[in-house]
Amino acid sequence: MGRAVAHGRTSVARFADPTALALLPDDARARVERVRAGTPATGLRARVERGYLNRQSKMMVARTVAIDDAVRAAAYPQLVILGAGLDGRAWRMPELRDVVVFEVDHPDSQRDKRARSTALTPVARDIRFVPVDFARDDLDEALASAGHDPARATTWIWEGVVMYLTLADIEATLAVIDRRSAAASRLIVAYHSPWPLLRLVGLLLRRIREPLRSAFTAEAMRGLLAKHKFEVVQDEDVPTIGAGLSAEIARATRVVKHLRIATAVRQLGHVSAE
Repeated sequence: MGRAVAHGRTSVARFADPTALALLPDDARARVERVRAGTPATGLRARVERGYLNRQSKMMVARTVAIDDAVRAAAYPQLVILGAGLDGRAWRMPELRDVVVFEVDHPDSQRDKRARSTALTPVARDIRFVPVDFARDDLDEALASAGHDPARATTWIWEGVVMYLTLADIEATLAVIDRRSAAASRLIVAYHSPWPLLRLVGLLLRRIREPLRSAFTAEAMRGLLAKHKFEVVQDEDVPTIGAGLSAEIARATRVVKHLRIATAVRQLGHVSAE
């Protein structure tokens, strides 16, 4: 919803997401369209939601640009999006025209997205939907069945997922990434760092059944990724990213100091076991 609100309404030239509105469910799309149309918000709840969506849109501009830039810099033949949700990169990034995109997500969520994505024109060379229920399915096996090649360099996107996972679940996924990453593969991770207000955010998210389960200092994240043979080459919080984009984005993202984006590269000399 944040990306849909921001599309065409920001001065940041590197941000655009014409897919976001089309991928939303009908009720969410209607709410976004009211915001974009400037329809007056009536009632306290509507005004609070309007303010939240506008702030969320600025945060999503910074987060999206940072990850898009990292994907472009890698320019690898395979892109795996873990917890793809309503990600629209395979339909909006022309840099993926020679890339096979693997969208990994829960079967139920993926079923809805596939139905709505028929209204969009893919720009990626190939989009392969990989249905995975992480509570029951084997991610390694699912990617292998979908044709992911561990001998070729891969860009991995892990956006908006890690903060909802326990350390054990994070380690389990990193073990799969470790096994399936050729030398120079790139891993882009959005995660939360400890912050006093994070506890309040966590209480709010728990009420909508999205409890926060992990937070890492930049040093701890560096160590965790190094354990799985990835070296962090960049790690910034969203306010720092926003400050490099525009004054408007900088002001709006000051309150999300806890959200960081790390880019890590497979340590040179590693040869995949597969």
